Amino acid sequence: MLCKDDAEHPVPEPLREVFRRIANAFEAGDFQLQSHPVSEVKPIDPETAHRMRDYVSAYGGTLARLDETTWERSAYRWMEGYWDVLVDLTTTSEPVSDLTLHAKLREKDDGFEVALQGIWVP
Repeated sequence: MLCKDDAEHPVPEPLREVFRRIANAFEAGDFQLQSHPVSEVKPIDPETAHRMRDYVSAYGGTLARLDETTWERSAYRWMEGYWDVLVDLTTTSEPVSDLTLHAKLREKDDGFEVALQGIWVP
């Protein structure tokens, strides 16, 4: 499903659904995915969740469900052992904001696992 080369690639459809569920949880204020679990996502420690919430707050926007145009800029890249994934988030005032969700994706025997690294403006 995912390329292991030096190029940047668009996020494939099966992964988009995972990131849509993550964004929906964030929209609801659940940055630890406690009330909105996503089975493919590793548990998020409270410190990382707090940092992501603070960064969104400092940005000044309110997160919303991902707009389909976000996939025009979101991408993944192989990094020797994992894929680095960047997904541009949607706010109520911006279909594609400057806020980017950063994740590491690793293969598992039964699929893949997403480890959320943070949210920031690259």
